[in-house]
Amino acid sequence: MKSEHCMLCGSHDLEAFYSVPHIPVHSCILVDCRKAALEFPRGDLELNVCHSCGFIQNSLYDGGLQNYCPSYEETQAFSPTFMKFMDDLCLAQIEKYSLRGKKILEIGCGKGEFLVRLTELGECWGVGIDPGYRPERTDMKIAHRLRFIRDFYGEPYTDIEADYICCRHTLEHISEVSQFIRLVRASIGSRTGVIVFFEVPDAERVLVEGAVWDIYYEHCSYFTADSLSILFEREGFAVLDTYILYNGQYLVIEAEVNGQSRVEEIRRDEYVCKTLTQVDQFKRSSRIQLSGLQRSVDESARRGRRVVLWGSGSKAVSLLTTLQLGDEIGAVIDINPHKWGKFLPGSGHEILSPSSIPDIKPDMVIVMNSIYTEEIRNDLERYDCYPEIISLR
Repeated sequence: MKSEHCMLCGSHDLEAFYSVPHIPVHSCILVDCRKAALEFPRGDLELNVCHSCGFIQNSLYDGGLQNYCPSYEETQAFSPTFMKFMDDLCLAQIEKYSLRGKKILEIGCGKGEFLVRLTELGECWGVGIDPGYRPERTDMKIAHRLRFIRDFYGEPYTDIEADYICCRHTLEHISEVSQFIRLVRASIGSRTGVIVFFEVPDAERVLVEGAVWDIYYEHCSYFTADSLSILFEREGFAVLDTYILYNGQYLVIEAEVNGQSRVEEIRRDEYVCKTLTQVDQFKRSSRIQLSGLQRSVDESARRGRRVVLWGSGSKAVSLLTTLQLGDEIGAVIDINPHKWGKFLPGSGHEILSPSSIPDIKPDMVIVMNSIYTEEIRNDLERYDCYPEIISLR
C-alpha cells in the first residue's frame, strides 16, 4: 500500500514526481541462473517529496519484499580507488574524534571492511551488525578486538556501548527513518561524548544531475544535507558537521547527543523551496539523461558496435531496467570475483570478469561510476583495448 505520510516529519503534504513500475526489488543479490534473474521479484517505485521538510521517499516501498542476506553482494572493496578512499576516511575520523583505543559500533557493516580498517588503523575495539556479513571474507588478524553479529540492528542490540557509532550506506535502505534514528539515540542514553557518523548517497546531486541510475528499489529514503540534519535534530542529536565526499556522491553527517550544534539554525521554508526547485529540475534533467543514453545505445546497435557496461551494482540494474535494455548491452563486466558467472536481477545479463575483454572486443564501455573511469581505462589498456568510454556519475 502507498504511504500517505512523510516518514521523517509525518506530514501528509507529499508530491509524487518520479515513478518506475515493476523493477527488481534487489540489485545486489547474486542470482545463479538467467531464468531466475529474469523472474526476479519486482515492485513499484514512486518518489514523493515532502513539502513540509523536503525529505524524499519511495511511497510504494514494501520492506517485506527485501531479503538482506549473505548473498547480498554490495562490497566495493576490490577497487583500489575505493579502498584508498576508505583508508583516508578512517584516518580522518580517527584523528578528528580521537578514536584510538575506543569502542566502535558499526550498524550495517556489510562485509566488514570499514570496521576492520578503522579497528586496525585506530587500534580500536569493534562490533559490526549486518545480516549479510560473511566471516570468511575477513582476515581476522585482529579477531580478538572484533565481534560481528549477523542480524539487523534493533532493540536487542541497544545495550551495546560504544564511543563511536557509524552507519554507512544503510539509512537509505530504511523506510522508518525517524524510528531508526530514535532507536540509535535511545541506545546512547545519558552517556556523553558519543560520536555518531552516518554516510548516505547525496540526493541533491541526484536531483541536480538527473542521475536516474542512482534511484532503485532498495533505496527507499533520499536525503539532502538539510533533511538529514532535520532528522537528527528532531531525534535529539546536535549536528556537528555535514559534508560531501567521494566526488560529490556521498553525504556525511556527524552528530552527538549533548553537544552544541555547529550548523546554522535550519530555515525550513528556504531550504524546502530549494529542494522543490531541484525536484522540478530533476523532472527535466532525468528525461534528458535517459533519452541521451537511449540514443547512444540505439545508435551503437544500429552501427553494429558492441556496447559493454562496466560495473554490475545497483546503478547498472537501475539503468538496464529503467531503459529496458537487453541485447543492446553485449556484456556486463565487474572486478568483484564473487560476482563472476552470476546474473543481474531483472535484465538477466551474466556478470563477466575483465579477462573476457579480449574476446568481447567492446566498441563502447559505459562506466557506471565516473570515479572509477581511470581505473577501468587502465584495465582496458592492459588488454590492449581502447573503446569509446561514457562515464556516468
